[in-house]
Amino acid sequence: MSDQQLMTIEEVAKYLEIKTVTVKRYAREGLLDSSGGSEPMLFEKNKVERFKDIQSRLR
Repeated sequence: MSDQQLMTIEEVAKYLEIKTVTVKRYAREGLLDSSGGSEPMLFEKNKVERFKDIQSRLR
């Protein structure tokens, strides 16, 4: 995973155009995978992009 780009909660929130508390809730509920499981929460960019793609198809 060392070559994988990681995103912070703030970056994910901005990218998905949602609030940081929503990102945390999605991670807690298993909708978004976070790396490590501890603070600071980090997210793999490709998984966030996949989530956004799926989310856009549901609208």
